[in-house]
Amino acid sequence: MTQTPDADTKGVPEVHEITVPVKGMTCAACERKVSKALGALPGVDHAEASAKSGRVVLTAVDRPSDDVMNAALAKAGYSIGSDPWVSKDFSVWRTFVISAIVVGLAVYFAWSLGLSELPSKLTDPNSGGLMLVLVLGLTAGVSTCMALVGGLVLAISASHAATLARSGRPEPSFATRMRPHVMFNVGRIVGFALLGALLGVVGGALSLPPALMGLLLVGVAIVMGLLGLRLTGVFPRLSAWNLSLPSGFSRLVGLGESADDYTDWRAAVLGAATFFLPCGFTQAVQLYALSTASPLTAALIMATFAIGTTPGLLALAGVPEVATGKSRDTVLRVVGVVVICFALVNALGGLRLLGYQIGSTTPTAEVSQQAAAQQVSSNVTVANGVQTVTMTQKPDGYFPADTVVYAGMPIRWAINATSQYDCSAFLTVPSLGVRANLTAGANQVDLPALPEGTTPFTCVMGMYSGTLVAVAPPAS
Repeated sequence: MTQTPDADTKGVPEVHEITVPVKGMTCAACERKVSKALGALPGVDHAEASAKSGRVVLTAVDRPSDDVMNAALAKAGYSIGSDPWVSKDFSVWRTFVISAIVVGLAVYFAWSLGLSELPSKLTDPNSGGLMLVLVLGLTAGVSTCMALVGGLVLAISASHAATLARSGRPEPSFATRMRPHVMFNVGRIVGFALLGALLGVVGGALSLPPALMGLLLVGVAIVMGLLGLRLTGVFPRLSAWNLSLPSGFSRLVGLGESADDYTDWRAAVLGAATFFLPCGFTQAVQLYALSTASPLTAALIMATFAIGTTPGLLALAGVPEVATGKSRDTVLRVVGVVVICFALVNALGGLRLLGYQIGSTTPTAEVSQQAAAQQVSSNVTVANGVQTVTMTQKPDGYFPADTVVYAGMPIRWAINATSQYDCSAFLTVPSLGVRANLTAGANQVDLPALPEGTTPFTCVMGMYSGTLVAVAPPAS
């Protein structure tokens, strides 16, 4: 603790600046509570708290005792001291490790049992109309798109629950705790309807270039990863980290400076903004809405899709809100691990869209052997100076995912799409700037002659990927 005297030139009591470390501050609301608690102590003229530094600066004639300050801080949920970078609480690490193992095993068994394809199997491309759109929305609410919207909702829900736990106010009702999420989904439905109508008017798909999508996914992953680490509690000083927007933009959309300035408008705007996230389901429905060329019909289609996603999102948001008392801290730590998993999915997808070969973009051993022998794959035929690559698109990726082709020869890519309502139906080759929206049945994508080496391709979210390995043609 430091204190700096001000010059006393008129016989008035000398005023000091006293710096006090405070544990537990994580946001602007915490800063105001700590400032108010210590600023009300006898002899203190002013208190200015900073969550980032973990300190509060008092302007006072006399320094209050530690016991007095601790008593005042305890009523607001804080105490004197500094948060460590790494938690020394065994229970925190135990919950983190167990949660990571359980989530990892759940993901492994889901993929092993084919449950990852279940959402796609619930949809029938041969049926149409708003019922299909509603089913697609219900499916999107529990599918891979949850890595974007679900991760955001989960982080908001957990942060909101943590804020209520630190508020010191009587336990609010479940309806009060769920209010931000209800407004998030209301904004999502209304926003999707308005932006859907815009699709019908403009007549152009709202899609981003692959590189920009990749950067967006990586950015979302970083934010979600930090939020997840904050919730786990394993790095206490990260709790002071908070994402903030420029003040001008915050005032424009009605975002307050802290959780105490919450407005329904804020939650609604965030919900509407998810329209622009690169989810395969969302983009499939956007294209469907676009094809109607009718603002009213397109608005109805997008609103119906958003309504379909609501049950899954509200159920996910309610997980940390249902827990009360001591169990809430444990639930928030588990939620933090899940958010980190969502962040990893987004990060891998974003890196693939940016052209980095991650995970499944590495050619298989069989393809590597074919490349070494300068032989094209069995799904490649050559005629009249053009090579045709045959591939099948399924809900869980591309088959075969890796293909050896000849370098220096144009490619006619014949793709048989079996499901047009999945992320894999939106194919992109980042290094070539090529993008294809696959429709059910036969599709043809023309590619230029490739140089020797590996050219990765991926779905629009980077969830499913493959490679085209170009080798030198035979001398003959």
